[in-house]
Amino acid sequence: METSKTKFSQRHPLIFGFMLIITAVVTFMLAMAVFNFLFFDGPKLRTQPKIGVVNVSGLITDSRDIVDWIQELEEKDSVKGVLLRVNSPGGVVAPSQEVFRAVKDLAREKPVVASLGSVAASGGYYAASPAGVIVANPGTLTASIGVKVTLTNIQELLQKLGIEDQGVYSGEFKDAGTVSRPMTEEEREYFQGLVDDMHEQFVQDVALARDMDEQRVYDLADGRAMTGRQALEAGLVDELGGRSEALDILCEKVQLPRDAKQLEGPEERMSILRRILSEFSLGDNIPGPRWIFTYE
Repeated sequence: METSKTKFSQRHPLIFGFMLIITAVVTFMLAMAVFNFLFFDGPKLRTQPKIGVVNVSGLITDSRDIVDWIQELEEKDSVKGVLLRVNSPGGVVAPSQEVFRAVKDLAREKPVVASLGSVAASGGYYAASPAGVIVANPGTLTASIGVKVTLTNIQELLQKLGIEDQGVYSGEFKDAGTVSRPMTEEEREYFQGLVDDMHEQFVQDVALARDMDEQRVYDLADGRAMTGRQALEAGLVDELGGRSEALDILCEKVQLPRDAKQLEGPEERMSILRRILSEFSLGDNIPGPRWIFTYE
């Protein structure tokens, strides 16, 4: 018994032959395209000079993705310069410092231009400060150099609910900041010492990164936010403009056309909760330890 395929080829030999030719041509073209990409176009794309883009967005609570992406761009020979786009109200102290160090290391190897978006305050400004050039919009909210820790006392509420703290602690400061009683004067001095030391680290890092007099930075580091225009006058930013102007500056530095290929990252993986908290700048209320020191 003959198959339907044989019947069709016998009934329509011209059409069947034409289909075979078309199939052969398409297969050949696909094979050539794959060959060209693997041996010609692919290597060219990989070695083509590019601009790296690092997005620092929302609260800085975990630096891993940002730091990994910065290091990846640093290692790519094809990436000639990096645009650091910051849109952050700040974040937790240690992750902000980790981003700062990664940007600082990157700036030693390649030109880095920071573009400050709607807000680049406290930890956000900290992350941008090592860039060779910082560009801010006139209305960008930035600076806000300072540290805070928010501690809550709900002793009266616990008493009304009949809840009593019966914890056992190894030292007098182990339960410092507990919500179950008022803070003692010794505990207040203890927390003030922690805050002051973190604040000093912030000021020293910014002064070194910006090549500014440390006392000058201290004078500005009272927690005040500034507009981009005020920050320019204070010496905390270098130019006024948006992302487009920052990209122009970077392309001129690395001598690449403005339409040069861009590698942008890291991939954003922010939870709905953190997105909401970022919008309202509630970094110190993120679930976790009972007190969190933040640059914001």
